[in-house]
Amino acid sequence: MVDKADLREQFTEAFQDAEYPISSPMDLVPALPAGPSTKFESGEFSMTAMELNTKLDGEFPYDSVDDFVDDVMASLEDQDLI
Repeated sequence: MVDKADLREQFTEAFQDAEYPISSPMDLVPALPAGPSTKFESGEFSMTAMELNTKLDGEFPYDSVDDFVDDVMASLEDQDLI
């Protein structure tokens, strides 16, 4: 079972050091600890940042990490991935 609170925390920690506002996924890469290979895991959920990018439904730009993570979580929930 996916721990959504833990996953949200992982996303926030990984993306919080990006320079907001961000206008594309490429703006996030320098903030990621392992670049596009940064992996997010919780329960049966496991996805790299590169894979995650293909699942996003949100629209750039984002003004804050919270706005971005909210859309990431909503996209994953809408697709029944978490």
